[in-house]
Amino acid sequence: MLKLFNRVFKNEDSVSQHEINDGNIDLQANNNYGREPEDSNGSIEEVKSLQDERVTHMIRKERFDLDPRYEPLKKLGKGAYGMVISAKDNENDGEKVAIKKNINVFQNRTSAKRILREMKILGSLKHPNIVNLLDIQNPVKLEDFESIYLVMEYMQSDLHRVIYSENQLEDSHIAYITYQLLCGLKFIHSAGIYHRDLKPSNILINRECRAKICDFGLARVVDDVDEDLTQYVVTRWYRAPEVVLNERRYGPELDVWSVGCILAELFKKHPIFPGKDYSDQLSQIFNITGTPSAEDIEQCVNDDPAVHHFLKAIGNVEPKNWADVLPNATEDAIDLISKLLTFNPSKRITIDEALRHPFLAKYYNEDFVKNECVAKAPLDVTYEKMTREKDDIKRLMFEEIRKFRPRAVFPDSAEVAARRTTAKAKPANKFASMFEKHRNLRRSISR
Repeated sequence: MLKLFNRVFKNEDSVSQHEINDGNIDLQANNNYGREPEDSNGSIEEVKSLQDERVTHMIRKERFDLDPRYEPLKKLGKGAYGMVISAKDNENDGEKVAIKKNINVFQNRTSAKRILREMKILGSLKHPNIVNLLDIQNPVKLEDFESIYLVMEYMQSDLHRVIYSENQLEDSHIAYITYQLLCGLKFIHSAGIYHRDLKPSNILINRECRAKICDFGLARVVDDVDEDLTQYVVTRWYRAPEVVLNERRYGPELDVWSVGCILAELFKKHPIFPGKDYSDQLSQIFNITGTPSAEDIEQCVNDDPAVHHFLKAIGNVEPKNWADVLPNATEDAIDLISKLLTFNPSKRITIDEALRHPFLAKYYNEDFVKNECVAKAPLDVTYEKMTREKDDIKRLMFEEIRKFRPRAVFPDSAEVAARRTTAKAKPANKFASMFEKHRNLRRSISR
């Protein structure tokens, strides 16, 4: 696969990754899919000061206070929640990493819980097709806790940029990417987690065609009844119809639908259902899949009269021939896409069935799927009951930080206060000490 996929990466540094997506703002906001032009290396300015074991860097007017071990390279992406940069880890042979700075973490409880949830999930899920969290930088001052720095493995691009590059993906690339996406998703679901925001920009990829799922800020844990988690689910274009019609009744099948949308987009090089709003989203879906049967509507739609009125107004729409919709797709690919994009989630193909589909047969590894794609235990969600106050969330975040930095001390603790007192009392250098003695001598003489 390496030799094949190298054609897609003509220049590794010309393709960036890790776009931070804007909560409720969909990708269709502009023709560039919300992407910014790439920055040059000259956009990074290092402030020559070292305070509290941090070096300050200004990157496109965004302040990064980093451990000395991390040397920034360039900006990779930016959004409402912060910025991502690439950096060298000088304590690990200069290995490239991606550092995601989440800003205004405690602006509100929902935002804080979103960051905590991502820390918890990424810290627990270890799988070849899920991005690896390497480190979480601890704040040294209490006021610094408004920002959280997540250090993750570096990937050369994301699937969105690959799809919309000038290169043409081959069937083998598309099948391998889809297989890996399903493997990662099987592991996520086995841990009792729904991703809820699968889309091309949340699939990282490198020149060896290795794919990894990222961005778990909107993920939901099974049996978690916190209402904050149900307010926003999936960028509209990749949103399953059961979510559009009844957002409080859905299961892991919503992620399977998103995989179908991504697979279709890999062939089409354009979103398959680019709806402008909720009603247009459903119209886009039904214009291709056909309107659902009365039985499917009864099973999947709640009793809201407005929803039933809308479905009745659409009328009876016959399904299109998928071969006409995706003329570049093979027969096996079309069969898999049609099964992934089935309206009724109870009739939608399962992940296990999809992994065994003929389109993916070349890559299916039964031992890997059985032994490496099942989590040992569901994610513990008892912490959700302890997130009522801002200080509670801070302490839970610090628990996650200490998994990577066992010696880290909470910034308002007595130990940190003692360190600051000692640092203030201690002369900065011998010249400062001499100056202090001279000043005291002059004071005594003047008296």
